[in-house]
Amino acid sequence: MSFKAVGAAVTRALWTRGHGTPPLARAPKVYSRLSTTCRVYTVRKQGGETTQEEQSCSSDSDRPNGDVPSSSKKGPKEPVGAPGVKTRSFTSTAAPVDQTSYMWARYNDTKRLVHDLIPPGACNLLNSSTIYANNEVDLAEVDIYGFDYDYTLAMYSSALNIMIYNKAKSFLIEHFKYPKGIHKYDYIPNFTVRGLHYDIQKGLLMKIDAFHYIQPGTVYRGLSPVPDEEVLQLYGGTYHIPLEQDSGFYGKGPKVKQFMDVFSIPEMTLLAAANDFFIANGIEYDPVHLFKDVSEAIGMVHLQGYMYKWIMEDFDKYILRGEETDAVLHRLVSHGKKLFLITNSPFSFVDKGMTHMVGKGWRDFFDVVIVQADKPHFFTDCIKPFRRLDDNGDLQWEKINSLDKGQIYKQGNLFEFLRLTGWRGSRVLYFGDHLYSDLADLMLRHGWRTAAIVPELEPETKVVCTDRYAVSLTWLQALTGLMERLQSHRDPESKLVFEEWQKEREELRVMTKNVFNPQFGSIFRTCHNPTYFSRRLSRFSDVYMASLSCLLNYDLEYTFYPRRTPLQHESPLWMDQLCTGCMKTPYLEEMSHIR
Repeated sequence: MSFKAVGAAVTRALWTRGHGTPPLARAPKVYSRLSTTCRVYTVRKQGGETTQEEQSCSSDSDRPNGDVPSSSKKGPKEPVGAPGVKTRSFTSTAAPVDQTSYMWARYNDTKRLVHDLIPPGACNLLNSSTIYANNEVDLAEVDIYGFDYDYTLAMYSSALNIMIYNKAKSFLIEHFKYPKGIHKYDYIPNFTVRGLHYDIQKGLLMKIDAFHYIQPGTVYRGLSPVPDEEVLQLYGGTYHIPLEQDSGFYGKGPKVKQFMDVFSIPEMTLLAAANDFFIANGIEYDPVHLFKDVSEAIGMVHLQGYMYKWIMEDFDKYILRGEETDAVLHRLVSHGKKLFLITNSPFSFVDKGMTHMVGKGWRDFFDVVIVQADKPHFFTDCIKPFRRLDDNGDLQWEKINSLDKGQIYKQGNLFEFLRLTGWRGSRVLYFGDHLYSDLADLMLRHGWRTAAIVPELEPETKVVCTDRYAVSLTWLQALTGLMERLQSHRDPESKLVFEEWQKEREELRVMTKNVFNPQFGSIFRTCHNPTYFSRRLSRFSDVYMASLSCLLNYDLEYTFYPRRTPLQHESPLWMDQLCTGCMKTPYLEEMSHIR
């Protein structure tokens, strides 16, 4: 759902209330003023008669008793020396209140607005079939569509992760001679999420944000969380992971690796299980050896063809949405688009999978088909030549001077591909699931348009669309803005109020994390920052979507426009910030002499 829409609705309601009767605060003996930067009513009593005065807000509108600079509109003059009243001009003549009552009144007003003014149906605004834009893309300018195969043209069920995990676990025991007790660890479907980092030397799985900081509460040693205090000790009193230790360009740093593709889910789970076994049994082990052995065991599942065998034996069990892939390809070709396929998978596997989804004539859809491409080296290596395969999948010896439709090619490199096809720049839109291996080089080095396939969008969208999440997140934003605005109150009573607010804020942050994944939360966001994964997604993809079938919801002349999101110095101008009262200059009046 669009929370800017929620913020806009809240703000419109605040403006509307400027022409009606203001609500009374829930705190006793306090006349409430709405938490807004727009317009406020003050209730005053004179001689038993109640009147209302309209006033304009200013940068001091959050001070107790309504203090504002002397240049503001003045109310009736108050007697000098009145108890609790400063000798200066006021816009309000409401009776002075104590700090605690004042702050809780503001809290109640803000909370009431959040709960009462979220528009009905706002939670239905998000749709998992939407294509989201990081950059403007006009499909009318795109006449060449390229695709990866695994988790792009072919989407796999979660049953495949269980098979990969169990086979790699067997390799770990039989080939690498690990203790047989590891066999008791069954696959845990929802333990990890994509995009996590793994500290190879410390044996820690963790979630890192876009600024290289570990998110507290998301560090696991084996299957057990590591206390935040211990994490700080392990990393020298900080949550920060230095750049030289963090993941390299392709997610493979010297000390910390990032797991970026969907196939890495069973690998992370097996790492956690094996670590847990050694820790639980008090067995001393080297985390570096464990990491390398698990990685090799997972690789053996792929290199020895087990994954391909399982899928080809039961396409209906493992391949999802094949009919939608067929529909996308038919639509693109019927509109005169050129298509190509570049995949690391072998031809026999791709051929049978595409035949299952599209039919025996699937090669007629593609102008160029390249298998076993060895991405990401395919995009950076200038040496490996293309080789043609015959219909049986056997390598041919002749030199390749053109890439012909209906033929199958192996290996090669992008530079030769560009020379032979002439397909360059924004005319090309390439779809893939791996941000590094599929998309990064194409965007940064070659100027192709890129589209990321992110299957996690579908389940995460369902969470975001719930009323509970919408109200909780909007209230979390509002409470944060309220705390930011009222933090200048530092008397003992106010500090006690702030402690309660901070505790509630932490509870809200934990709740909005756990609804996605109890261990690591959303793959897109930490407590308040984008994740490292999310940062890479916005950097390496022009558009992103849950599956290729999302293309069916748009015509081929559609333009995707990225939404303008506020920079921090722009945020006070945006509706969602107005409704939370997030003032960035609490000492504006005191600092005015600087200018």
